[in-house]
Amino acid sequence: MRFKTFKIMAMTYMLALAPVLAMAHGISESDKQAMIDGGYAQYVWLGASHMLTGYDHLLFIFGVIFFLTGFRDIVKFITIFTLGHSLTLIFATVLGISANYFLVDAVIALSVCYKGFDNLDGFRKYLKMPSPNLLWVIFGFGLIHGFGLSTRLQQLPLGDSGLIMRILSFNVGVELGQVTALSIMLVLIVGWRRSNSFKQFSTVSNAGLIAAGAFLFLMQMHGYTHTTDPDSFGFSTDNHFHEHKQMEEKILEEQKHDSIF
Repeated sequence: MRFKTFKIMAMTYMLALAPVLAMAHGISESDKQAMIDGGYAQYVWLGASHMLTGYDHLLFIFGVIFFLTGFRDIVKFITIFTLGHSLTLIFATVLGISANYFLVDAVIALSVCYKGFDNLDGFRKYLKMPSPNLLWVIFGFGLIHGFGLSTRLQQLPLGDSGLIMRILSFNVGVELGQVTALSIMLVLIVGWRRSNSFKQFSTVSNAGLIAAGAFLFLMQMHGYTHTTDPDSFGFSTDNHFHEHKQMEEKILEEQKHDSIF
């Protein structure tokens, strides 16, 4: 009975967290209001904070630099990634090209899986083929990540006045956030490489990237289903939270029953 209760609790919290995790990379109403009230500096701040809280972007960057040891290689791959996401961020926003952000973020989640698989030499081991050219792959994923950033930026009331400067300010913030995150990652990885545990846990770490990417993919698809077909859950989106609360109350009742007997 206790195992059943634990299983129900796990499922409940996973379901309850799903829409939160899926939406966590969005733009809050308070941030939207700040953009209306503030100026370009607000867009820089939003871009930086958006990157620093963008777990999918950070996981991908972590995967990219995981085995890179030369400073020149790190600069080369991060530069091509930055170029890719800057292009789509700027041009997609200017041209008003958008898509369902859950689907875009789902593809970004798959890019995390891809990098973990590539780091594990999965193409040679399991597909019996060499890995695709990493430089072009990073550039391609940079384009996708930039499109994801653009879909979020287009949620803001950009207006027509100073549109280009707003987009550029947001992009500057994204780059500042990326440099900050990258610097922290490099310090941690460089220090970790000096320990014996790096080789021992490198497989586990990259398998963790695949698992994290798969989890994020499922969460984004969960969110996408909410926006397109909420009735498929058996209740409306508005009642979803209340359904979770009822499940939690049921668990508490079962726990009380177990404690009595």
